[in-house]
Amino acid sequence: TLYTIVEIRGQQQLVRVDVTSGDVRSLIQGTDVVTGFDIASDGTIYARVSRPSSQPEIYRLGDDGLQQISAINAEAIADIELGTVEKHTYKAADGTPLETFVVFPPDYERGKRHPAMLLSHGGPWSQWNWRFNSEAQLLAANGYVVIMPNFRGSWGYGQAFTDALTGKWGVIDYSDSMDAVDFAIEQGWVDADRLATYGWSWGGYLTNHIITKTDRFKAAISGASETLMVVNYGHDMWLKLWEEELGDPWREENRENWDRVSPFYSLDKVTTPTLVVSGEHDWNMPVINSEQLYIGLKRQGVPTELIVYPGEYHNFSVPSYQHDFYNRLLDWVDEYVGQ
Repeated sequence: TLYTIVEIRGQQQLVRVDVTSGDVRSLIQGTDVVTGFDIASDGTIYARVSRPSSQPEIYRLGDDGLQQISAINAEAIADIELGTVEKHTYKAADGTPLETFVVFPPDYERGKRHPAMLLSHGGPWSQWNWRFNSEAQLLAANGYVVIMPNFRGSWGYGQAFTDALTGKWGVIDYSDSMDAVDFAIEQGWVDADRLATYGWSWGGYLTNHIITKTDRFKAAISGASETLMVVNYGHDMWLKLWEEELGDPWREENRENWDRVSPFYSLDKVTTPTLVVSGEHDWNMPVINSEQLYIGLKRQGVPTELIVYPGEYHNFSVPSYQHDFYNRLLDWVDEYVGQ
């Protein structure tokens, strides 16, 4: 018997696999997002589970379901009103059914259009799911409807769905994300004139593509992104990926591949005020990408700022830096989008 965590359509389940028959049984599913687990000597399963309205805690799985046995964060969020999290299905322009999570402000009024934030996930081999998302809740608490699409390239929807992004970086993920925004507008949730976009890692890279392809967003935040792809070769941690997807960059027949996926060559089309953020020692998405993005926008008179946090890597660990970043993010969006 094999126990493992799998991603399935916006869920992150704990499953049990019968190795002989291949039968798969979901043990924890739905809005319970499993981020880790262990099995005691008596066979009892303990899991670290996150839910839309609660941060991860430890649960015991018994015959009567999940029993919570820790409440580390309960007091911290007891008096905080959280936004409602929903998952919706929409159709891409080519008819492909897709899913997006949407987080609404705690005081959201049905029938009233609110400003919105398109929040793009990293990876791109990951997915938005039902886990507690502190970033989305922070944005929702500040009045923004948060749109979180699982664009093609995401995990959890089958291999073909993931492979659809191969060779189409910044193309199909871009169009799927725009269709999610259009869906939110059509539902009456979102004001089309008050849009912002933000992403980290691949989400930042996708943000760079977004601002080179459309001016519909009034503000953008590009976090730990990539801009001129060839400068990363031999320096970052993605050497194998670069060679498999784009080919050796010094070969003339591959040059178009590298140029096509680099937002750098379309910076002349950007008009969106963009906050650019990175960690000084990021080996995943090196800071040179953010520096080149910033300089390119600055030279053209696009409102921009570059914030580099000293000593930080791909994800920030210093609480004061995290606090500073979110204050800057909210100030930036409020200045250009407003309430």
